[in-house]
Formats: sequence, structure tokens, C-alpha cells
Amino acid sequence: MADDRAEFEEREDDTADDQPQPEVARIRRKVRPSHDGRVRSKTIAPKRLTRDEKRLAHELVYPEDVERPRTRADCQNMPRPCPFVSCEHHLYLDVNPDSGAIKLNFPHLEVWDMAETCSLDVADRGGITLEDVGAILNLTRERIRQVEVRGLVKIRTKNSEALGLSNP
Repeated sequence: MADDRAEFEEREDDTADDQPQPEVARIRRKVRPSHDGRVRSKTIAPKRLTRDEKRLAHELVYPEDVERPRTRADCQNMPRPCPFVSCEHHLYLDVNPDSGAIKLNFPHLEVWDMAETCSLDVADRGGITLEDVGAILNLTRERIRQVEVRGLVKIRTKNSEALGLSNP
């Protein structure tokens, strides 16, 4: 029995050395497609992070030899998929500014497996359907419609305030 245990520990060590586990492995484990084939996004709340994950986050250092694009003109000619997932226009993840929660839009994909990585590239192509936007953002057509309506209401409100009108 001791031999079996030693053999198991040895095999476990071999697999750990050969294939490093991704940082978000615990999130990727629970991914299941829904009835329509889509995989729901996953949110990582800062309160649910382990002590080790928080320590690793503080130890991350951005490489000094990498120059991030500062303008859209710099970004347009960069290779795709875009490697800068921390950019506010990147489609891989979203960060809630109030809570600090991280939403992985495509938890089942790696960045280099995504069809689109930059929302600005999509906008440059011109108008697309709600279904296409939903596929790019991993949301349903209905949710895209709701966001569109909310955005239009905000624009109308700002415009009416700027013009001095009382009711939009």
C-alpha cells in the first residue's frame, strides 16, 4: 500500500511539472454550456479570493519592456488577438469599478482563442445586428437590446440637459 501511495505522489508531481495550471483553473472547472450552447460569463468577487490569490495579485509586476498603446492609432496596427486584457476596450474581461469584481466574459476560452478581442475593432467595422453583438459580448440578443435602450435614454437625457429642456 505504501508503494501505491508513493507511485501516486510521483505521478502527481510529474503532471504538475509538465503542465502548469492556469491561474483561473478553479473557475474554468465549472463551465457548462446552457440549452442554447452558450457558456455563461463568470464573476470573481474580491471577497471570495483566497489569501494566496490575493498575495499573488500583489506580487504581479507589469513588464517594463512592453509598451502599451496609448491611443487608438497606436492600437490599430497591433497584432491580434490583443494581448492587453486590462484595456477597457478588451472583450475578455470587465472590471466593476465599484466592487472590483472581475467578470470573465468567455471563461471557457483563452484570449488567443477569441474571435474578437477589441470593441474598437468591432465599432470600426460599422453597424452589426443584435445577434452579432451578443455573440461578440457573450450576451443574449435581448440583453443587448436592453443595454441599447438604456444608453439611448442616457444620451437623450444629457442632450436635453445641455439644451436646457426640462423633460426629454
